[in-house]
Amino acid sequence: MARADMFIIEYQLHGKPKSFIIRAPVMNNVQAWHWASCDAGVAPIPKPGRPPLKVVSRPQAEKYGITDVKWRETATLEWTQTT
Repeated sequence: MARADMFIIEYQLHGKPKSFIIRAPVMNNVQAWHWASCDAGVAPIPKPGRPPLKVVSRPQAEKYGITDVKWRETATLEWTQTT
């Protein structure tokens, strides 16, 4: 079964919890901070297949009130057929 490569990103925006699910081939802390900035409206969302115009770093995101960015893979569902 192919992996979906879906990630959950959670963060705080001005002290309020936010979260979203994103599909990406890979995820790391730098990308998570950038995607949290996109979700918060700080950075433009890149067009599919194209790199972002400018990656928003953690210090830049923190200036806009984004904190505590965490990410994790979504759980893989194992479908079994019962008879």
